[in-house]
Amino acid sequence: MDAKAAQSELNDLIATLKEGQKGYAEAMTDVEDTDLKDLFKEYAAQRSQYITELEDQMYKLDLKPDTNEGNNTIAGTVHRAFINLKGAVTGKDRHSILAECERGEDHAKAAYEDAKKIQDLPSDLKIIIDKQADGILKAHNKIRDMRDAAK
Repeated sequence: MDAKAAQSELNDLIATLKEGQKGYAEAMTDVEDTDLKDLFKEYAAQRSQYITELEDQMYKLDLKPDTNEGNNTIAGTVHRAFINLKGAVTGKDRHSILAECERGEDHAKAAYEDAKKIQDLPSDLKIIIDKQADGILKAHNKIRDMRDAAK
């Protein structure tokens, strides 16, 4: 495993998760639909758990999690998606809210696909990334289905 490349890729993944967690937590307080409020709370907690799992693995592998948030182009892209979510929540249009959530989930899916390409990942870390990627995919599909139903 190329430690420097792995550290960079994992930090990108963590930045993406942090933006998602923050976006869902903020949207949860503003949205009025109870089912969306509950869903956003669940996904904010999920992202927080995923961050902790990845940071724990990084420490075990003597890789340094990046504490400098916001200087990352991936995080910036995800942040813009969640800023758009904030605007959609303000407009209170269920379809728009869910469409912006799906956009954020698309970025998270892509970040996990990139993380899966890290060469020679230790098996414990690979298992965690695969499990989390599955959770992200399920979240994406649920949001997409809810968005389609809101048309």
